Amino acid sequence: MSTEGLLAYCRPGFEPDLAAELGHHAGVQGIPAYAKTERGSAFVMLLGAPRDLLAEAIPYSQLVFGRQKYALIDALEDLDPLDRISPVLEALGGKGRYGDLSVETPDSDDARQLAGLAKAFGNALRPALRKRGMLTDKPNPKLPMLHVVFVRNNHLLLASSTAGDRSPWPMGIPRLKQDSRAPSRSAMKLDEALACLMTPAERMDLISEGMAAADLGASPGGWSWVLAKHHIRVTAIDNGPMHPDALATGLIEHIRADGFQWQPARTLDWMVCDMVETPSKVARRMAQWFANGWCRNAIFNLKLPMKKRWQETALCLELFEAQCGKPMRIRAKQLYHDREEITVFARLDK
Repeated sequence: MSTEGLLAYCRPGFEPDLAAELGHHAGVQGIPAYAKTERGSAFVMLLGAPRDLLAEAIPYSQLVFGRQKYALIDALEDLDPLDRISPVLEALGGKGRYGDLSVETPDSDDARQLAGLAKAFGNALRPALRKRGMLTDKPNPKLPMLHVVFVRNNHLLLASSTAGDRSPWPMGIPRLKQDSRAPSRSAMKLDEALACLMTPAERMDLISEGMAAADLGASPGGWSWVLAKHHIRVTAIDNGPMHPDALATGLIEHIRADGFQWQPARTLDWMVCDMVETPSKVARRMAQWFANGWCRNAIFNLKLPMKKRWQETALCLELFEAQCGKPMRIRAKQLYHDREEITVFARLDK
């Protein structure tokens, strides 16, 4: 009997949070589904309903803790290491045609050790699929992609995805190169947020030379430095010191003040905030910026508690949207460079 549903990746250790999120979305849609996972596995399966129904009801763009999302075709266990290809072909049933193949692993310590095996298996599986007319000779983004996921050397998950309903990066992890000139590691978080939470059209429209921004809790200046890279003028608000490399850009003005108290004299294009505070307090203050017309766009982090992180996330996002008092576009994601936090992109919905 086949196993079908949804397959989603997450940061290791956040499986219960992704499971709660998937269960919530299925419940809102009235779909009787249940989540199945193991702590530290870096993936969750949502089972009990047809995969096409779940895939349509829970789009990738809606997920906060999901790095990647696929439609689960089947789970194959206790495979013979001498012949893994035959069970895969049998499970696929000779049906469907795929535009590409990805043989991969979740981002767990155990699964990552199978990366070499996954690569070798992919090299063997491709010609077998092409011989049966199930895989195009060249990548075709108009067709679904087939995913073969190694959980263990004898345990595979088969899944598929479409180009508009998955992360464009393998395993949902963008491969960003850290700039050695960055004042802090946190610069990678904002770089990733700009790449993952905004569409190409939004990046074109909303990030341009001469814009003005505020960075609340800016020290040592990683996020201010990223904005300055895009030729945005930044007012960095923090009682702590700024890194000399940040100030050397000539686009950053440092004001020693409390990021939760300071307010701009005029409307700014951007506000960013990576302050360590309770998520509800941050959500309220961020909403105040929009309610008072102090900014048009924002990216901020919410530091999460150790338990019930999905519930806290849902409450804070609902609180933020309600207290903005204006139509908003809001996207949130636990990024690869996030730890016990999520990143939120918000803009006025004109």
